[in-house]
Amino acid sequence: LCGIAPSMFMLVVFRGVQGFGAAALTSTAFAVPADLFVPAERPRYQGIFMGVFGLASVIGPFVGGLLTDGPGWRWVFYVNMPLGLLALAFIVMKMPRMHSGLRTPVDYLGAATLMVAVVPMLLALTLDKTIHPWTSPLILGLLALAVVGLVSFIAVERRAAGPIIPLQLFRNRTFALTMLASPLLGACLFTAVLFLSLYLVNVLGVSATAAGSTLIPLMGGMVISSIVSSQIVQRLGRYKFMVLGGLLLMAFGYWWLTTLDVNTTLAEVRWRMIVLGVGLGPAMPTLTLALQNAVPFENIGTATAARQFFQQLGQVLGAAIFGAILTTTLTSSIEANLAPVKAKLPAEMAAQFDTSKLKNGTATEGAAGTPVSAEQRIADAISQRFDAQRALLTKALGENDPAAIKELSANPQTPDSLRQLRAVNLPEPTRKMALAQALAALDTAEADAQAQGQQLGGEISAGVKQAFTESVTQLYWYAIPLVLIAFFIALFIPELPLRRTNGPAPAVMVE
Repeated sequence: LCGIAPSMFMLVVFRGVQGFGAAALTSTAFAVPADLFVPAERPRYQGIFMGVFGLASVIGPFVGGLLTDGPGWRWVFYVNMPLGLLALAFIVMKMPRMHSGLRTPVDYLGAATLMVAVVPMLLALTLDKTIHPWTSPLILGLLALAVVGLVSFIAVERRAAGPIIPLQLFRNRTFALTMLASPLLGACLFTAVLFLSLYLVNVLGVSATAAGSTLIPLMGGMVISSIVSSQIVQRLGRYKFMVLGGLLLMAFGYWWLTTLDVNTTLAEVRWRMIVLGVGLGPAMPTLTLALQNAVPFENIGTATAARQFFQQLGQVLGAAIFGAILTTTLTSSIEANLAPVKAKLPAEMAAQFDTSKLKNGTATEGAAGTPVSAEQRIADAISQRFDAQRALLTKALGENDPAAIKELSANPQTPDSLRQLRAVNLPEPTRKMALAQALAALDTAEADAQAQGQQLGGEISAGVKQAFTESVTQLYWYAIPLVLIAFFIALFIPELPLRRTNGPAPAVMVE
């Protein structure tokens, strides 16, 4: 459906339909290992699972970029169809059908009230605040609706026979603390991935495809550390130190990202991403293991889904909040960094110099898909302007074109000696000599203009790069306290011995 979407609106609608299936797959995928393996054996397989997940996270965007640049963006959706059918066939033929033996009704009312609580809140946070300020009736109304939805959800869940999130689970300290830490980790993870690309494209000048490849070191570090840490946890039977160590390493990785500047190389960025990935690798799956080990077996699926929900909610909230912070800081930082440049311009040019148009960077994408710098665009604009003047002079003096002569004499920048040509019928040799002198003067003027333009473009690019660097690194300073809060929360998660059974009774195999 997404591949054949006839409009952007329908694409958004079909993506929503796709999201229902993706939500079910995401929560179920993390719960399946809990059904198949007891907690004492689970770390090994969760490490492999996270490794495959990380590898797919690298391959997916890379292939998506190739398809978008090649046959088109629709193939990003089409390519998932054979892969999905292959995965479905494998699940049907190879995956054991296991059933807990419990039967509970679907909590439709709980799902509806949860949507009423979450969707308006997300809309309120993500809508452009320059169009819809925080105090606007729309934003206040959405936030009020979200509060009503949350209160209704809690009331419904307290009475539901099969609640989406059994409220009694919050009496379990591990569950409650994990639900607090998960959105913090989600916000931090998304911040590292989402906003680093802005720095890479607008400061280091790499292409969007090359910026996407920077995720490879992050996921590589995550895959390796996840597999290694899972083996260590399984051998020692202890997991809390892995969560705490991973969070501390994440905090260090974010601190290292705050040291990015306009002269940082791409290799130096990759080293920082590797360190961050090594911290993420143990923290994410081990936190899930601690949760699954602490809740009753019949609630493992619900608890795992709740953890994924809160983590993804943190990702969305983090993207919205950090995005708003970035927009605000970037605007003020561009103004501050370009104030000296603006002060050098003539009053007329300074009045037309709109720094708000630079929030997307100074470079634009050329016909070949490569970035075109501000200096090059200024040089091209100057060349086009002088080429037009040369063409006009050639028509007026070389071809004696009346319309060109009239236009030339009406131009206030035309020298008086050439302005008088309209009233004088010069012989051809004199006109050719005047044309040669005018073109030579134009060449000199263009050379001076190009030199000034290159200096101006360089100063603008340097100012905008510095503004992007300051704004992006500031976000990483904000991410560090979130990781440290998650670390402080994890300190109070009790470390229970890893169970060697999945419950009082084995799972029932069904045909």
